[in-house]
Amino acid sequence: MTILIIEDEEKIRNNLKETLNKNGYNTIDTHQGKTALEIIKKESIHLVILDIHLPNEDGFSLCQKIKKIKNIPVLFLTSDSRAESELKSIQVGGIDYITKPYNKWILLEKIKRATHKNPLDYKEITKGEYTLDLHLSLLKYQDKEIELTRNEFRILYYFFLNEKPLITKEELLEFLWNDKYYLDENILTVNINRLRKKAKEIGIENIIKTKRGSGYTL
Repeated sequence: MTILIIEDEEKIRNNLKETLNKNGYNTIDTHQGKTALEIIKKESIHLVILDIHLPNEDGFSLCQKIKKIKNIPVLFLTSDSRAESELKSIQVGGIDYITKPYNKWILLEKIKRATHKNPLDYKEITKGEYTLDLHLSLLKYQDKEIELTRNEFRILYYFFLNEKPLITKEELLEFLWNDKYYLDENILTVNINRLRKKAKEIGIENIIKTKRGSGYTL
């Protein structure tokens, strides 16, 4: 499987290549949009990792050009954490949006999901009986749904991404910090309690369970 990295910062580009190569992916990299389009025309590319801020054009317009050539999943990796930029990434056809500095395990999980799903269907993820709408920030259960705040969504999203039975408080806080949604322990507890109350409104009892002294389970 080959991933095209389009990133203008050489250090980040090299770190990405090293991470991906160590995890079994082939990589091609460039810092220019024009070169990237030529690569996509000639090579068999399975996923594009794309920065927004490039030397000669922005990543949004480049994503649209890529989609006109091939319907390849495009994952935005950027230092731009504005909600309007994340929204625009969806509008131009991006499959996911990760902010720098990134957590490599989250990145690898998102790559795995992106390359094993039809990009047109990548709007929801499911765990057990629960479904999380990635575009509308909705928690769905049976025939009911409820809207989540940004913090509530990011907390629940991390549980959906992980197969581990237990998530520690430190691990969850680190993810939120790396993804630029920083919460301290008190705010984390408040948000988890709100999540439980909202989930209860649609028939889910105690969606996130506390294991005293250990962490949380879904």
